[in-house]
Amino acid sequence: MDGGGRVLRSLRESFTTSLPLAHFPFGAPRPAVAGAPYANAASADVCVSHSAPRRSMEEGSPLSRYAFLARPGVGLVGLFLLFGGVGLAGLVQSGGYDAIIAREGQPWDIVARAVGFEISGVTISGQSQLSEKELLEAAGVRPQHSLVFLDANAVRDRLMAAPLVKTARVTKLYPDRLVIAIEERRPHALWQRDGRVSVIAEDGVVIDELRDERYLGLPFVVGEGAQQRLPEFLALMNDTGDLAQRVKAGVLVANRRWDIEMTNGVIVKLPELDPGRAVGTLARLQREARILDKDLMSIDLRAADRVTVRLTEEAAAAREAGLPHKTKKSGG
Repeated sequence: MDGGGRVLRSLRESFTTSLPLAHFPFGAPRPAVAGAPYANAASADVCVSHSAPRRSMEEGSPLSRYAFLARPGVGLVGLFLLFGGVGLAGLVQSGGYDAIIAREGQPWDIVARAVGFEISGVTISGQSQLSEKELLEAAGVRPQHSLVFLDANAVRDRLMAAPLVKTARVTKLYPDRLVIAIEERRPHALWQRDGRVSVIAEDGVVIDELRDERYLGLPFVVGEGAQQRLPEFLALMNDTGDLAQRVKAGVLVANRRWDIEMTNGVIVKLPELDPGRAVGTLARLQREARILDKDLMSIDLRAADRVTVRLTEEAAAAREAGLPHKTKKSGG
């Protein structure tokens, strides 16, 4: 029987079922034998049995493989699948399917959430500069996801791609909890290149562009490659002692050596080799002669055996004016 209570009959069954002879007003039927004259057909020995079992599909026939279609409910399920497939194809073609996916998630996620594997809570630790919203956006975790089909390694990789994230660990706690633990990069210095100033971490990774005055007190390095040699510059600042607060910037020259620009505009030129020795010399000269308080344009410490200074134009003119002038001796 089908879904409507009706008996399904195959075409072969309809053709092989005999009605009672009383329904035929023309008398007893005369069988016809294929390939024989009709006159000889009358002599054929025919035995009609009304008690013989009816067979809808003979074993081994081509239609026997489709016998399952006559089972109750199969037709209704097939009809449902047919209309479902047609509707799905229409949704895909019209773009409605993409809208449903964007709103509800992938079909497997919808099923997983329905049976209790939704992400009902996220535990976040280690963040101080990133907000929870920024962190979840960086992780790519959305309410449409399910915990079962969420790829924890992919979430970790997306977090590690965020400039502020130094390390990340992602753990799934079934049935519905996600745990994210991160270690943030901390702003360590400012780096200027091509007129742009960026906030960088201790390992030289650019965290963000300088947007406000919060980080103006950080060490400042300038030049191509200076961000990668930040630890070297910070070590030099430690060697300057109290003079560190008078350092405005470290300028990497030709990716080889450092110039230190002081807050009063004096440029201190350090050697490529053993710059720490030169910084020690600068600290000593400041203690003994207050060299940084003089009208100087630059202090050259690149030579180990001497210190070369360059006066400002005003200081040079004053010095020139104060020097005694030599007069020529007149011949006699």
